[in-house]
Amino acid sequence: MPTHTRVRTRGSSQAGRAVALVADALAFVIVLWILLYLLDANQGNGLVDFIHDAAAWLSGWSYDLFTFSRAWVQVVVGHGIAAVTYLFIGHAAAGWLYRR
Repeated sequence: MPTHTRVRTRGSSQAGRAVALVADALAFVIVLWILLYLLDANQGNGLVDFIHDAAAWLSGWSYDLFTFSRAWVQVVVGHGIAAVTYLFIGHAAAGWLYRR
């Protein structure tokens, strides 16, 4: 009986790594903003402002999904949903590419 072995191609492995890396980078920016907010970073600082703008753009779709009376909870949950979603979808897609 012939057995079929599936050989992972180098391209799909590299594509999977790239997708996972992008997902990690997106989530990192969002989590970095959450930490900067919780640590009360100076929002007049150029780097802090850039991270805030990037995180706001990346999680604009999830930020107002739920509303909370405390600002820090709104930031953690609103941005956290986006970070977890990017990680979940990105790593699921990467896993699919690895298996190809």
